[in-house]
Amino acid sequence: MLRLVNLRKTFGERTVLHDLSLTLSPGEVYGLLGANGAGKTTAINIICKLLNQDSGEIWLGEELLSDANKKLIGIAPQENLLYKSLSCGDNLRFFGEIYGLSKNDCNAQIKHCLDAVGLDDRIHSSVDTLSGGMQRRINIAIALMHRPKLLILDEPTTGLDIETRYEIWTLIEQLRQQGITILLTTHLLDEAEHLCQKIGILQGGKLLAEGELNTLKQVISAEEIITVSTSEEEEAIAAGKNHGFTHRYYGDRLSFWIPERLELKTLIDYFSELQIDSISRQPVSLEHIYLELTRAKK
Repeated sequence: MLRLVNLRKTFGERTVLHDLSLTLSPGEVYGLLGANGAGKTTAINIICKLLNQDSGEIWLGEELLSDANKKLIGIAPQENLLYKSLSCGDNLRFFGEIYGLSKNDCNAQIKHCLDAVGLDDRIHSSVDTLSGGMQRRINIAIALMHRPKLLILDEPTTGLDIETRYEIWTLIEQLRQQGITILLTTHLLDEAEHLCQKIGILQGGKLLAEGELNTLKQVISAEEIITVSTSEEEEAIAAGKNHGFTHRYYGDRLSFWIPERLELKTLIDYFSELQIDSISRQPVSLEHIYLELTRAKK
C-alpha cells in the first residue's frame, strides 16, 4: 500500500532522514517507533506532502505519490484538529466540504464515520462537552471522511487514561479489519506490541530494524528474561556469566537473558551462593528489543 524508497531529508547541515525505506502491506497496522527527534514527524510530513524530500520516492500502491492520489491518505495528528464550539457533525461537515464531498455524500459520511468511531449519538453534541477520548475519536472520524485507503495515526493515545486507551485500541483494530492500512506512531511499546503486524524502529533518521515481532525477537538470543534483585550485583553478574547468561540493566533492574526455559528452582540454584531478594521472569518483549537496538547504535 505504501512504500518509502531511500527517503532523505536535510535541514541545513543536519540530516533528519537517512535513506529511509519501509513498506506497508494492505490491511496491516505498521508501528513506527522512535524517540523524539528520530524523524517520525518529518517522515509523516513528507508522506502528507507538507514537506518535500531531498531525494527518494514514495509509492502509493503502484503509483508515485502525487497531488492527485494523496487523497488516498487520511491523517489524525497528535493534536486534535477540532473546532470545539461546533457540534461533532458540523466539524465533520466542515472537513468533508474541504475534501470536496457533495452535500448528500457528506451527510452520509458523517453518519458512517461517527458510527465507525462509536459516537453516532453525539452528532449534535458540542465538541467541548466531550471527554478527551471522545475528542480523539472525533479526530479519527474526520480523517476517515474522504474514505482513505491509508490512515496515519500520530500518537493516537497520548495523554489518555488506560480505559480510554483500550477503547482507541479496539477502534484501530476494527478499522484494520475493515481493510484500512494504518501507519501508527507511538511511544508506547505495549501499544505497538498489541496492535501492529509490523514494526519499524527509527533512530536518528535511520531505520534500525523492521519486521514482525517474532522476527525482531531474534535480536535477543533468549527464550526469556529474568530480573534479579540482590545487594551483590557484581557477584550475580559473575555467576550469570559462568552459566552463559548475558546481563543487561533495564533502568536500575539487573536482568539476564536466559537462552532456554529453566525451572525456577534451577534458576535459584544458579545464584544460591548469593543473598537474593527476588527473582522474576518474563518473556522477551518489544521493550527489550527496542532498548537493545537503540543501545547498540548509540
